[in-house]
Amino acid sequence: MKLVVGLGNPGSRYEKTRHNLGFRVVDVLAGRWRIEVNRQKFNAWVGEGLVAGQRTLLLKPTTFMNLSGQAVQPAVAFYKVPLEELLVISDDLDLPIGALRIRASGSSGGHRGLESVIGLLGSDGFARVRIGIGRAERTDAVSHVLGGFSPEEEAEVDTAVQRAADAVECWIADGVTAAMNRFNRTERPNHGAGPGKSDKGVAS
Repeated sequence: MKLVVGLGNPGSRYEKTRHNLGFRVVDVLAGRWRIEVNRQKFNAWVGEGLVAGQRTLLLKPTTFMNLSGQAVQPAVAFYKVPLEELLVISDDLDLPIGALRIRASGSSGGHRGLESVIGLLGSDGFARVRIGIGRAERTDAVSHVLGGFSPEEEAEVDTAVQRAADAVECWIADGVTAAMNRFNRTERPNHGAGPGKSDKGVAS
């Protein structure tokens, strides 16, 4: 089984925020694959279908971001999902807006959702797709990730969400190396990123 997890915060208050790009990608995939992500299980909304000949579970945690592992770990344990069959989608402050980065494993990079998943799984050996949201110049990190995009940013982010969904499909069909080779080499935007550490907070 393939397990695809989009990280975000539940509720309409956070729906359009920078921190909810993982949810947006799962919604795009659900539409493409005609999977209804409407069952409540594992502290998450889940949906299941057959994708590229493989049983695939889509998952959106209903915990807040800092507790994402409380949804992912039970699903992994219940279905006995090998970590190489798990992919987690998140936003990333350290990438320019709209940039994608696929990795086969690695640290949380300070992202509290990934930190929670890694902590409860006891391993960072799972694939992830990260979507750049850039860094704020005039506000703190938490306010930035819990804020929305400008109209100009939204157009770029919508394209990135679609490309992230393409990357997930490539991962399912051809594996993480193929996804990395195809999407990490794509020309990326050159604005919106800056130095510093990632966000800290309950919803963040």
